Amino acid sequence: MAHIVVASAERTIDAPADEVYQYLADMQLHSRFLPPPFYDFQVEQGGVGTGSVVRFKINFAGGVRELRMQVTEPEPGRTLVQTDTNGSGLVTTFTVTPQGEQALVNITSRFDGETGVAGFVERIIAPRRVHRIYAKELARLDAHAREQRVG
Repeated sequence: MAHIVVASAERTIDAPADEVYQYLADMQLHSRFLPPPFYDFQVEQGGVGTGSVVRFKINFAGGVRELRMQVTEPEPGRTLVQTDTNGSGLVTTFTVTPQGEQALVNITSRFDGETGVAGFVERIIAPRRVHRIYAKELARLDAHAREQRVG
């Protein structure tokens, strides 16, 4: 039986929530925030918010996975969801919560984990690794937001 693996990170971003959400919803701009191990990012369809489809690769845990993500907005302006259409079970949710002139951004991913011993190890290691990757993504998002306020 497969297990669901959950990993997340959050950070306060120095910009109003509506601006931050727009940075995340614009897939081409969003790609600039992705740190290694993400690469080969392409917008296949749309480009902003619901209906967008993006493809990218991730070098993770000793292997490369190609992901094709369908974008939805269950709560436009607050929640953006990317769901892998390649069958991995990966769902990544970006939640933007206003905090005065700033925004709290949470990135949470859920995916179908491995079974057996590999799954046990994955449930221990993957959340920490993904947390570090998302922390870098959020730092890049914050740096972009700060640049926009200065420029």
